[in-house]
Amino acid sequence: MMQDGLYFGTVTHRRLRPFHHAFHYPVFYLWADLDRLPRLGLRTLSHNRSNLFSFHDRDHGPRDGQPLRPWIEDALQQGGIDDVGGPIRVLCLPRVLGYVFNPLTIFFCYATSGRLLAVLYEVKNTFGGQHSYLLRVPEDRAPGAPIVQSCDKCFYVSPFIDMQAHYRFRVREPDDRLSVLIRETLPEGEVLVAALTGRRRPLTDRLLLWTLLRYPFLTLKVMFAIHWQALRLWLKGARFHHDPGLPKHQISA
Repeated sequence: MMQDGLYFGTVTHRRLRPFHHAFHYPVFYLWADLDRLPRLGLRTLSHNRSNLFSFHDRDHGPRDGQPLRPWIEDALQQGGIDDVGGPIRVLCLPRVLGYVFNPLTIFFCYATSGRLLAVLYEVKNTFGGQHSYLLRVPEDRAPGAPIVQSCDKCFYVSPFIDMQAHYRFRVREPDDRLSVLIRETLPEGEVLVAALTGRRRPLTDRLLLWTLLRYPFLTLKVMFAIHWQALRLWLKGARFHHDPGLPKHQISA
């Protein structure tokens, strides 16, 4: 569980209402400990510096370039979670050749004992907005059992889905395999099912160079794919919903 790496897999979306629309793309995701990112010792992946691959603190959290751990720990304490100090691990797309857009970044927050305390789901939209959902992990969750969580939607993502929606998450704590399932439901029923699956490989310069050759424009492709699928939905007659503006707070807990 604690080994840094890259997950290679697939992202899948299935829209169920008012018509069916589905797509899937191959992807890779970075899996790393926030505290170890500055000292990974890799030539091709840097922390807060330009490189073939990079992770920048300013891409996440308050987006001001400050270290992410204090911001996340403060959010945990504001949410009534005091047993902070354990590892915080991030699952995200890294910058590739200087560019990244992360529709979803997931932070797994652990106690000093090693127990998973909470999951922070950081969501971005293509209009420059960002919001995070901080959800507790039940204390009685059996080891290895999936993490089942839910919350109301309060952040505008797709212009073709109403804001009166509810999210349900079913996530496996990442190990050799990755499994993230998100169901979005409207009052009239389930509207969207999104999944991210993958298999982990150890984080090495050799693997990163191979990844660059295999997926040289993945992060640009993510942004292109979002707009391409939006165009397809519009052509099918999807109803447009206006942006109500950002939530009052950066994090919903």
